[in-house]
Amino acid sequence: MQQSLKRILLDPAVSRLVAVLVGLVVIVAIVRLLQRSAVGRIQDADTRYRARKVLACGGYVAAVAVILVVYSNRLTGLTVAFGVAGAGIAFALQEVIASVAGWVALSFSRFYAPGDRIQLGGIRGDVIDIGILRTTLMECGQWVDGDLYNGRIVRIANSYVFREPVFNDSGDFPFLWDEITVPIRYGSDRARARRLLEEVVREVTGDYSRTAKQSWSEMVRQYRIEDAQVEPMVTLVATDNWLEFTVRYVVDYRRRRVTKNQVFTRLLEEIDATGGRVALGSATFELVGAPPITVQTAP
Repeated sequence: MQQSLKRILLDPAVSRLVAVLVGLVVIVAIVRLLQRSAVGRIQDADTRYRARKVLACGGYVAAVAVILVVYSNRLTGLTVAFGVAGAGIAFALQEVIASVAGWVALSFSRFYAPGDRIQLGGIRGDVIDIGILRTTLMECGQWVDGDLYNGRIVRIANSYVFREPVFNDSGDFPFLWDEITVPIRYGSDRARARRLLEEVVREVTGDYSRTAKQSWSEMVRQYRIEDAQVEPMVTLVATDNWLEFTVRYVVDYRRRRVTKNQVFTRLLEEIDATGGRVALGSATFELVGAPPITVQTAP
């Protein structure tokens, strides 16, 4: 029994396998130790996430290096076999290869990064992880309005970055333009209504406008794009029922619904304070009496 066990242990194939297993165990232990000790002390969530990803990728590279070193003298005779097998694998795993290529593109480009709010493959949400094959999103919308989380986690193949447009709400310009429409009754003080709207929207979104102006200046220097207005803007259209004021402003992409609520709340307070000089419009309908109808019956 001891002799046969000794022969097995002295077999070159077994010794190489044992060396590979020992090397992989050591690498896994080192990576996990670093992730728990060093990475766990990092306070910033984004830096902590990136550090874990770097350590995981380093572990994979080290594992491949161990395998290549152990079996280096046996790989030369397998070149043709690897070539034939690789062609078949490439054909059968086209989607997987495209996803890996998408991961490489994401790693060296600025499509999106963890923490960005994007729309990819028809799904809208915040990027919480970018893997080798899939991007993980915390989904927004669907049955929930206002760009809020609905609780679903969605995993989308990285190959979609080559197939469909990638909408990024928080890329180079982390702001969005938003609009609200306010109906004002005919006979109201139009000039006061305009001033009121301008004051309210500047009060609520003034900080966003100042920060967005700096970000937009960087966009103008980097891209061929016009120097758009980021300050609040109020426009007027006369309709059949009321004067329709449209308020346009920039807002942080994560606070669109909260900001709209603040604008409407302050606006209603200011309109109430005018004592009727400015009043909200509402649809009115006039009921017209029907003409008399004479019905004659045969005698």
